[in-house]
Amino acid sequence: MTDQPTRMRGDLGVLSVVVFGVAYMAPAVVTSIFGVIAATSKGAAPTAYVIATGAMLLTGLSYAKMAKVHPSSGSVYTYARKEFDSRIGFLAGWALLLDYLFLPMVAWLLQAIYLHAQFPAVPAWAWLAINVTLATAINVIGLKVADRVNRILLIGVTLVLAAVALLCLRHGLGHGGGSAATHAFWNDATSFSAVTAAAAVAAYAFLGFDAVSTLSEEVRDPQRTIPRSIILTVLTGGAVFIAISFLMQWAHPGGSFTDEDSAGYLLFTTVGGQTFADIANIVSMLGGFASCVAIQASTSRLMFVMGRDGALPRRVFGRLHTKLLTPVTNVLIIGAVGLLAMNLSLAEATSFINFGAFLGFTLVNLCVIAYAVRQRNTGIRHSPLTFLLLPAAGAVVDVYLITQLGGTAVKLGLGWLLIGIVWLAVITGGFRRPAPELRLHTDAQADPAPADRPDPVAPSA
Repeated sequence: MTDQPTRMRGDLGVLSVVVFGVAYMAPAVVTSIFGVIAATSKGAAPTAYVIATGAMLLTGLSYAKMAKVHPSSGSVYTYARKEFDSRIGFLAGWALLLDYLFLPMVAWLLQAIYLHAQFPAVPAWAWLAINVTLATAINVIGLKVADRVNRILLIGVTLVLAAVALLCLRHGLGHGGGSAATHAFWNDATSFSAVTAAAAVAAYAFLGFDAVSTLSEEVRDPQRTIPRSIILTVLTGGAVFIAISFLMQWAHPGGSFTDEDSAGYLLFTTVGGQTFADIANIVSMLGGFASCVAIQASTSRLMFVMGRDGALPRRVFGRLHTKLLTPVTNVLIIGAVGLLAMNLSLAEATSFINFGAFLGFTLVNLCVIAYAVRQRNTGIRHSPLTFLLLPAAGAVVDVYLITQLGGTAVKLGLGWLLIGIVWLAVITGGFRRPAPELRLHTDAQADPAPADRPDPVAPSA
């Protein structure tokens, strides 16, 4: 491994990272799940998104703090091992890997389902293979290319969402006026339990904002860029979700639909006609492709960090391509996992994800508290509000979201954790020694740089 590069190229700025994070969340998802959120909240979809944004912002603030203290691509995997114990860190990374490894599969499966619905002559398995192949090729070439693709596709999605907003606004003004707008946030059928239940569902739209933290080794000035980018990603996504859901709820008051799953598409037809609905659907699917690229990129980098540490087999996962400086093997593995979706339903695929995501969010909040306590013991005091109360509130919210998952998802998540515990026992000799530690190389000798680029500078921890 002495001739293998161990650091990735660090040249992305705040704008690129925020675009990456927003593309990962796929903002057009607000139109796809509008019917479910509106029905669950009894016609108060934007209120559900306001609550969800606040909940995710609590965890986002904790991610920002940890990204500043530990600027590494390992995300919660690195934070937990630094603030608690290397073995807890491994299990945190293992839980997050459950989320990250299967998120691309679900994203590609969604693409295949909707493309097949739009173009039924092409079978769903063919659309799945096409999406997996294109996204994998982009990520093998490098994140700079993925960044350009994300920007182009995100522009298209933004234009569609802007058109949806204007058409819904026109329809709302012509069918109900100001009173209907007020009822979009709260009406006689709405209750606190209804909007909080809807918020638990709406929070799933934010899954992926934490992926920004996996780019810490590929940005300029990571201790400033990553924290800012995390908060901006949550706020940008939340603003889009709240605004679009408000206008759609205004255009369609209440929570009754012929089909909740396709309510967004049917609303497009109502406010803009069939042609607009078809065009909007195609562009939204292109935006979903941008999300697939972003998800696969961040997952491959988490696997690389774990492989570089020896937490996963180093010869397989801890290698970068000598010229492209991308974790090619990891990218290909994720593509192969994505192809497994050919034999799965959407419900089966999505059941794997949520447990790992919310468990990871909980641990990040607890890491902030552990960091503040440790600092306090050395005489350094941090604000009780921002380092104790807010992270504690974020952890409580995340645990609540876990309780809202179905029994199947929890069982699968616990099964994945059990596999992780067994593997941890293997690599630690029955838990008798620490899990492999992350070591950031800070000199050119430790990290030989190719002649065509300057020596990378490792961020300080």
